[in-house]
Amino acid sequence: MIPREVLRKIRHIQITTSRMVSDVFAGQYQSVFRGRGMEFDEVREYQPGDDIKAIDWNVTARTGHPYVKKFVEERELTVMLILDASMSCRFGSVKQMKSQLAAELCSVLAFSAIRNNDKAGLIIFTDKIEKFVPPRKGLRHVLRIIREALYYHPQGKGTDIRLALEYLNRVTRRKTISFIISDFFAEGFKKFLAIANKRHDIVALSITDPREIEMPNLGILRLNDSESNESFMLDTSDGGFRRKYREDSLQRINEREKMFRSMNVDNIDIRTNADYAKELIKFFKMRERRLA
Repeated sequence: MIPREVLRKIRHIQITTSRMVSDVFAGQYQSVFRGRGMEFDEVREYQPGDDIKAIDWNVTARTGHPYVKKFVEERELTVMLILDASMSCRFGSVKQMKSQLAAELCSVLAFSAIRNNDKAGLIIFTDKIEKFVPPRKGLRHVLRIIREALYYHPQGKGTDIRLALEYLNRVTRRKTISFIISDFFAEGFKKFLAIANKRHDIVALSITDPREIEMPNLGILRLNDSESNESFMLDTSDGGFRRKYREDSLQRINEREKMFRSMNVDNIDIRTNADYAKELIKFFKMRERRLA
């Protein structure tokens, strides 16, 4: 039985994100994500100006009148949402935890997919594959994705992006638009990301909390690493320590962005203290310019 407060949260996300998709992202999703090409639709009688290469000679021979083949864009896509549910994502210092923000992002992307008659699927991972929801269409299916993203209780604690990418390639036969929603506190996945990006259109949504960049002066703190369960002490009153903390954090983010650029993987920088809709709009506009 899902708690009442979770049901209210699911309903709230459904209302806000579906409205956002209708009001803000209408048309942008479709313009930047293309189908697999052209597929046959029907034949019709030849009209002056039609390309003679499109003539269907079999139908023309049977009817005694010239007919041409009509093609339409094969629009249907499969969108995979690859959601990091590791313990490092269960952190937030502003309005919400990174995991809650990730669930909202899943909702926006899933609603965008079904609005364009595309399929949406979900892979939840930690240091193991936690949950797989096969791609389907429809509102009920999207509500299931939101429920799983919000309510699923993972067994693992760590982060294994390599494992998630390998699993994606095993469970999908055709090209997908795959969004990896994670804080990317992981190593050893670069080669596997490059392999997956050759088969799929991979987009990284990197979620960062401001406390992961700036450490305030809070005196001596005893902290616990949620993934390794190790405890340690920090003297945050030390200005040199706080500067080093910021420098190391920014270096990690810069190296991650450089890695994505080297593999032509689009990266959307999401902050828990900023409006993610603006970053998604910026991403859509960038893709539109690139395709123009």
